Amino acid sequence: MAVDSSLLAGRPFPLGAYPEAGGVRFAVSAAPAEAVEVCLISEDGTEERLELTERTFGVWHGTVSGITPGQRYGYRVHGPYDPSRGLRCNPAKLLVDPYARQITGTLTNLDAALGYVDDPMLGPPSPVDSLGSVPLSVVTSLGGSDTGVKPEVPFEEAVIYELHVRGFTRLHPGVPPHLRGTYLGLAHPAVIDHLVRLGVTSVELLPVHAFVDEPALIRAGRHNYWGYSPLSYFAPHPGYASEPGREVEEFRTMVAAMHGAGIEVLIDVVFNHTCEGGPEGPTLSYRGFDAPGYYLHIEGGGTLDITGCGNTLEAGSPQVVRLVTDSLRYWTTELGVDGFRFDLASTLGRPGGGRFDRASAMLTAITSDPVLSRCKLIAEPWDATGDGYRVGDFGVQWAEWNGRYRDTVRDFWRGHTGVRDLAYRLSGSSDLYADDLRRPWQSVNFVTAHDGFTLRDLVSYNSKHNEANGENNRDGTDDNRSWNCGVEGETASADVVTLRARQARNLLATLLLSTGTPMLTAGDELWRTQGGNNNPYCLDDETSWVGWKLAGDAESMLAFARRVISVRAGSPALRQPWFFDGRTTPSGAPDLVWFRADGEEMAETDWFDEGRRFLGMWIDGSTSLSRTREGELVSDDSWLLLLHAGGDRMSVTLPGADYGARFLPVIDSAVADGVPEGVPGYSPGEVVVLEARSLLLLRIPESGEGF
Repeated sequence: MAVDSSLLAGRPFPLGAYPEAGGVRFAVSAAPAEAVEVCLISEDGTEERLELTERTFGVWHGTVSGITPGQRYGYRVHGPYDPSRGLRCNPAKLLVDPYARQITGTLTNLDAALGYVDDPMLGPPSPVDSLGSVPLSVVTSLGGSDTGVKPEVPFEEAVIYELHVRGFTRLHPGVPPHLRGTYLGLAHPAVIDHLVRLGVTSVELLPVHAFVDEPALIRAGRHNYWGYSPLSYFAPHPGYASEPGREVEEFRTMVAAMHGAGIEVLIDVVFNHTCEGGPEGPTLSYRGFDAPGYYLHIEGGGTLDITGCGNTLEAGSPQVVRLVTDSLRYWTTELGVDGFRFDLASTLGRPGGGRFDRASAMLTAITSDPVLSRCKLIAEPWDATGDGYRVGDFGVQWAEWNGRYRDTVRDFWRGHTGVRDLAYRLSGSSDLYADDLRRPWQSVNFVTAHDGFTLRDLVSYNSKHNEANGENNRDGTDDNRSWNCGVEGETASADVVTLRARQARNLLATLLLSTGTPMLTAGDELWRTQGGNNNPYCLDDETSWVGWKLAGDAESMLAFARRVISVRAGSPALRQPWFFDGRTTPSGAPDLVWFRADGEEMAETDWFDEGRRFLGMWIDGSTSLSRTREGELVSDDSWLLLLHAGGDRMSVTLPGADYGARFLPVIDSAVADGVPEGVPGYSPGEVVVLEARSLLLLRIPESGEGF
């Protein structure tokens, strides 16, 4: 290898590998180390080791002349190996740079990557060299293709769409075969057209940080499909590139295509654990540099696991705070990302693994950062422990996945709860968010997500069917709150099939017509099934991929979803940016009124009737407090939403003239595409017959127009 090995001091920050002045400056944090070598790897696998002699603030750094972007490299760390103190330096293990912006290769020999012999706590360090068996870092330049103008969609206008980069286009007939399952597949016009016509404003990508399979999957000959097993927090996952080595450019191209269509790109980030797992796992990066500086530990040197994944990043460590914020800024400024969903975000507020603190160093660093504070920040407000369930407890700048919303809406439509909690969920969950300066749109409402049943399976299965995952159906939650409508799984019964489709429309319409930010799961609008599997994290096949054949219920479900999203987009009163507070409106009525089936307002005692299966919700549109993007207040028509989860038809009396002169049907879940049939409109006090288990949305024109 023709390399000028003269080594200059360089400087400690920023961390990572940066081309500079005819060479590359390397900087890596490894406070316990006694010596650190940067290892340059040639195409034929030859290694040249160069010792970094400068150490500042625990950061080892130096500039190597004569190398350029594309150079493959890793690190070897010499220092204490004392598992009882959590220290696991082992120079036999070639380590990935925690700040590597590109990764090549993968873990091919698990045994070679293990840092110990026989026992992770008692055995000696392994002398086996891991070079050739582990991923390598690659030097890259900053900058590149333009990612376009960020849409900056106001949160109150957002409709989020959670999707998997590979699974979304793997079967798409309009995407060329060599692009299916890739970043460029997402950028294809056929895909963009589907998203635009559906009406989503923001795609949320399942993890795209470079990841590797967990040891248990490797030993079982399986692979991680979802990607919640991160190796590098800076490198886009190379497996989603259509051309090896071009993942950075292709990711930027994908973001630019989304931005060009006015769609934001959010990414799911996993800053709670890494792919190294517990002490018995491989030494690929963080563990070999400074295990106590990166991971929570317990007395005796074992790791504290509050993620269920073997290890937990130490959110109170300045080293981890810097890693996370540097990563987020990189994806925002260099790769064009618009926001982030934080997996198991409660761990970020539990320094030392203790009690949750919304003002923790990590959460504060993210929200106070001048770049990140402008991004959409969405917390998954729980971890793998009971203490970590923190729905409603995050700080003022955080939106949250509202698990309470999911559970309540599922329970209502399967007939397992009354309407008291439902009213809170429909109106923005003020009980969770109004008291700490947050807005309704910070409740990210959902009824399905990647981990759980699809919409179709939610109305088709009472129990999970995860046998294909290879864990004897022990994995995945048993708390599905689902109802199979009388038959488990697929059926030829026309009555059951019809009921399932209507129940799915009820769930979908409730989600999209609730105050807050709706999140849909990719493929639900296409009637996708996973055959009752609620945890296909290791199934990279048709179980997990989105199918694109439009026939029967799939075609009508897509039409229904498009219609309801369109109604929401054009109706400011249905996506208000402020909580309802009982303020008097020009009509003389409060801004929000709840009705019984007899047309009278709900009384206090009515809310405690757990057998109640009907609720009417009247929303005043004249004072919706919604604004244009220029900041001007806009008014809207008023709306009446009728939800009936009972098993029989019901006669409902509409409110009196104080609430509107005309009631015009707009969405009817009893109809396949949602377009109401029959009566074009109703008068105040008129009786409407609702089908069993159905939803009806009526518009009340401000001008009194109608029939």
